[in-house]
Amino acid sequence: MTSSSNLINHTERRFQSLLSLTIVVIFLLILAGGIVRGTGSGMGCPDWPKCFGQWIPPTEVSQLPPNYQQIYGAKLKGEVEFNAVKTWIEYVNRLLGVLSGLLVFATVVSSFSFLRKDKAIFWGSVAALLLIGANGWLGSRVVATELAHYMITLHLLLAILVVFSLLFVYVRVSSPQRDILTPKKILVSRSFNKLLLVTMLLSFGQILLGTQVREALDEVVGRLGYEQRANWVDSLDWRFYVHRSFSLIILAFHIAVIVRLRKALHSVWLTQIANALIWLVVAEIATGAIMGYFGVPAFAQPIHLLLAVVMIGFQFMAWLIVNPSLSLSKEASRKAHLLEI
Repeated sequence: MTSSSNLINHTERRFQSLLSLTIVVIFLLILAGGIVRGTGSGMGCPDWPKCFGQWIPPTEVSQLPPNYQQIYGAKLKGEVEFNAVKTWIEYVNRLLGVLSGLLVFATVVSSFSFLRKDKAIFWGSVAALLLIGANGWLGSRVVATELAHYMITLHLLLAILVVFSLLFVYVRVSSPQRDILTPKKILVSRSFNKLLLVTMLLSFGQILLGTQVREALDEVVGRLGYEQRANWVDSLDWRFYVHRSFSLIILAFHIAVIVRLRKALHSVWLTQIANALIWLVVAEIATGAIMGYFGVPAFAQPIHLLLAVVMIGFQFMAWLIVNPSLSLSKEASRKAHLLEI
């Protein structure tokens, strides 16, 4: 009996380790996407899935045919220009995408062991696989549409849904091993659930506004060039000012969520999430200020985006945890109710 229990625990721990690695790599993929966007490397590989017709991209222009601009720049009106740094930034982003897909597939295979115990873990993993597959196809459309802004935005939003699917699985598989959240213990109110949902929706809206600011920034860069970086922010339109002002509303809601998580719910897990949100909010404000006052340095853009996605991920985890019907299996819920008796 003991050996069987140890085997189950070992299987669960291996699954959690694989799942944690998968989530980290997905976040790295989002960071890489931000770097591609911030450095203007989106067309560093003008074709897909190969890069300049090769599986391993060239490192110098001499490795390309003399008429490569006509071959690969047909849709770009011959304006494609080889830049080894931008090419490899985009290619590494693609490699991370492939690695993410393989890890999600491995997660689905590993989740078969939970089919009898908790089918939601398996189906959550399958959802992540379908979403990341769809996002891989969408990545090809981003190249095909020559970095159309609406395609880039959809690409990002689908990546966030992949994160949500994996975080659902993580919370579901981890909750029984952490402090079990019973109704008597956390006294979850409808108002707090609404607060978390509204905060997530507002955060989604802020991310969408951020993509609009990025579009406006692209327009400014096209007009002024990189030599006028110091004047970029002053040349932005209303989208930037709405995004900046809306951040104050986002901050207020985060403060409300953090206070409730730390003082009202009395859960170690939720307290850890609250502490993480504090640091994330501070870092997000800092990177936003750096971009606003220091000419939008390239390093700050992807970090700002990544922090926003991690923040909304923690919000989603908190919402799952305070709703035991979503975070606990039927067996774990039954044990939680037995603890109350």
